[in-house]
Amino acid sequence: MITSSAFFGKRYAVYGLARSGLATVEALLASGASVMAWDEKEEARAQLASLRAERVGRGTTEGGGGVSDAASPVTPPPGSAWSPSPSDDGEALRIADPLSTSLYGFAGLVVSPGVPINRHPIARRAREAKVPLIGDIELFAQARASLPPHKVVGITGTNGKSTTTALVHHILKTAGIPTTMGGNIGLPILAQDPLTPNDRGVGVYVLELSSYQIDLTQSLDCNVAVLLNVTPDHLDRYEDMDDYAASKARLFTMQSPDHAAVIAAEDDYTRAVAGQVEGRKLLVSSAQVKDQSRWPSLQGPHNAQNVAAAVAVARELGVSDAAIARGLETYPGLPHRMERVRDKDGVLFVNDSKATNPEAAAPALAAYPAVHWILGGRAKGEDLGPCEDQLDHVRAAYTIGEAGPMFAKLLRKRVPVAECGVLEAAVSEAAGAAEVGEVVLLSPACASFDQFRDYEARGAAFRAAVEALP
Repeated sequence: MITSSAFFGKRYAVYGLARSGLATVEALLASGASVMAWDEKEEARAQLASLRAERVGRGTTEGGGGVSDAASPVTPPPGSAWSPSPSDDGEALRIADPLSTSLYGFAGLVVSPGVPINRHPIARRAREAKVPLIGDIELFAQARASLPPHKVVGITGTNGKSTTTALVHHILKTAGIPTTMGGNIGLPILAQDPLTPNDRGVGVYVLELSSYQIDLTQSLDCNVAVLLNVTPDHLDRYEDMDDYAASKARLFTMQSPDHAAVIAAEDDYTRAVAGQVEGRKLLVSSAQVKDQSRWPSLQGPHNAQNVAAAVAVARELGVSDAAIARGLETYPGLPHRMERVRDKDGVLFVNDSKATNPEAAAPALAAYPAVHWILGGRAKGEDLGPCEDQLDHVRAAYTIGEAGPMFAKLLRKRVPVAECGVLEAAVSEAAGAAEVGEVVLLSPACASFDQFRDYEARGAAFRAAVEALP
């Protein structure tokens, strides 16, 4: 895990104990900090209590700065006056709610990106206590001085940031450069081992960053920062689109002037952000990518934008064009993002469950000339948005979930529609209607929460239904 003497002897509160929250607790304890942690869910607190009991059994919660078996103790900073029992009860880890417990003297209140800080009382609590409200990415930024020489790539945007993050990581790995990816993808960054340089160069941390994570970050100076696009999303967390775009733009305001800003200036908001960035800018666009035929996992105009950004990042990091070409050709793709599930009797089944809004679904429709489109779920709007322009690719539509009736009404004048209600029925009907050379595409243009835990569970259910076809 990533540890740092910057945290030694300080007190932190951690609010939200999903994967990144638990990783944050462990990293802080291993760095010699004391931690007060809490989650509104009883089962999450029970998991933390088990961790606490385990640490007591190992003799690691009292007087030792909470050092776990997975990491060596952090050396106190020179001149440190740290007490070996920093919390009120003499334990480095305790379970208490920061909404009802004093935060006096705390160095930070670390919250999960999923906590809606625009309306959650935890934000007011932090302001009143004059304690910085931060996330695990900010802790990583503060820990960087303790890490071996390295570089950081930060990638944000409404759509495409997971693919671009994974693609940059794959290109670097193919080139033999030490690299890992984290942030909004993969393992929590604080849970990962520090990168060490090799003969190909220093390590590169490639971070996918949501606007929520950027909101909780103040000092992440990316060697390369990337903005792909800004389209309507998360407006329950922001006052309006300008506010949402400003959150994305903060990634560049944290950069040193000599570091590179890669911006796909293809929408009004990214063009506006590009005009405001004062440092070194590399503007890219999907039009720069002329031929995608050699990259089976990078089809469609949206992936052209992802490729253009990834290539610019790789070149900025000194990767040769030959290594970049190898990386593009061997990139395997990500689950639930235009994932090729099965070719059955000449019909291709594609899982694009991650397309949770129309802006994300439209490029998938554009990527294939003859589509049997499965869509629906919990809608984020009342229209088809840019999907309207791709309906000439749709042979038939199969609607599911809460938004099914609305989408059926919108589509019926343009394409044949079957109101299927549930995913399994939609897969069955689409498979029966599709002909050789056509594609059955799950690209829902909606959130999944009406029928599934998340988009991953929805994609897994699609995969299972496809594999079960006779």
